Amino acid sequence: MSEPQQITHPFPPLFDSESRTLILGSFPSVKSREAMFFYGHPQNRFWRLLALLCEEAVPQTVAEKSSLVLRRHFALWDSIHSCTITGSSDSSVRDVVPNDLSVILQNSRVDRVFCNGALSHKLYTKYILPQTGIKAVKLPSTSPANAAFSLERLAEAWKVIL
Repeated sequence: MSEPQQITHPFPPLFDSESRTLILGSFPSVKSREAMFFYGHPQNRFWRLLALLCEEAVPQTVAEKSSLVLRRHFALWDSIHSCTITGSSDSSVRDVVPNDLSVILQNSRVDRVFCNGALSHKLYTKYILPQTGIKAVKLPSTSPANAAFSLERLAEAWKVIL
């Protein structure tokens, strides 16, 4: 069992001036922190889901993933700037400092926010919504921990991002 660690988000948001739809996770997993990019755990279904929804091949490299996100006018970021976390466990998260979304909102066309999972949505609603005024839609997590949802069930729920 790993020890709790105080960690600051190690990589920047992914967006450009044409981004319109923000997808917020909670905090990067150990694998994502190692890869220094979003949804780095091979069992996380985010990239397979996004490719399915966009009817594209599943991106493999960071460059391919970034290209897919930006081409489709999405933005990626997380609700948490820093926290104490044990491994990758959302249930272990405490001492949360929320992310400031102003850099994205002031430099893009984002007007829709979707949260990948319950923790992201809970923290967004508690800490970030008062600053943005943009209500977020909670979507089922793409994490392998959410085994109740098949890729097909995720796609049905997530098609609202299109």
